[in-house]
Amino acid sequence: MTGNGGGGDAIVVSAIRKTYGELTAVDGVSFTVAEGEFFGILGPNGAGKTTTLEIVEGLRRPDAGSVTLLGENPWPRKVKLVPRIGVQLQASAFFEKLTAREQLQTFASLYGKGTKNIDEMLDVVGLAEKANTREDKLSGGQRQRLSIACALVHDPDIVFLDEPTAALDPQARRNLWDVLREIRSRGKTIVYTTHYLDEAEALCDRVAIMDHGTILAMDTPAALVRGLDAPAHIMLDHGVLPVDDVRGFTGVDEVKDDGTTLTITTRKPAPVLSALAERGTLDGLQVRTATLEDVFLDLTGREYRA
Repeated sequence: MTGNGGGGDAIVVSAIRKTYGELTAVDGVSFTVAEGEFFGILGPNGAGKTTTLEIVEGLRRPDAGSVTLLGENPWPRKVKLVPRIGVQLQASAFFEKLTAREQLQTFASLYGKGTKNIDEMLDVVGLAEKANTREDKLSGGQRQRLSIACALVHDPDIVFLDEPTAALDPQARRNLWDVLREIRSRGKTIVYTTHYLDEAEALCDRVAIMDHGTILAMDTPAALVRGLDAPAHIMLDHGVLPVDDVRGFTGVDEVKDDGTTLTITTRKPAPVLSALAERGTLDGLQVRTATLEDVFLDLTGREYRA
């Protein structure tokens, strides 16, 4: 698949492995990322996401396999690659006692860049009003947005984001989603790890689902879900319709009523919804289709745990 940029491959990863004593952190991982693509690596904690990212960035040497980053082998660290990549780590490191603007100015100077786009970068990540606030006075979500701004201030071609929404409350996570969409709209290539499957489903062009150091599946979120051929679940309040009546609808596979909710399982939701509409029972109705969590369950035989 080609990402938003429509160019060639920004990253090519081939059969990389990394072990630490008895632990195999990454076990034969391969993937490509197109220029301008938003590529997600997702899986539970300990799946090997961060180690994979660090190898691609050139921060760790793989025990086996190869990586090409913007046409170069990133290991050992290539000086000419450094200005072309932006890295936001799980643990953000800032300079003490500096304001948000001063943090960005310092990071820009480290890359030999001017400060003309500092205010624009603060605006992109929604921190324009906090420009003169010290970093240690910002909220967790604001600090995460500042760390992303620091990774972008030198205008890199590829941005690596390692679980940028970890430990954020739901509202801060959603605010950060808007920041990530804005970065994506600028044509940047984004490689992104997360243990939030709903997040990857909402943001990524393609995802690789990892567990125990290997990639279990890789495709667009929609294609992975579609490949399950999983049924939809239509939920109504208990007592809205008799269970026996619902069982007679075209397309119904199963009906359950637990005394609170009437749940209809179907692979043909259209005729079922049409029948419910005819009976005027659409108020309060909920439809749950398959998600990436269902894909993970299908691949591993166990429920997903972030």
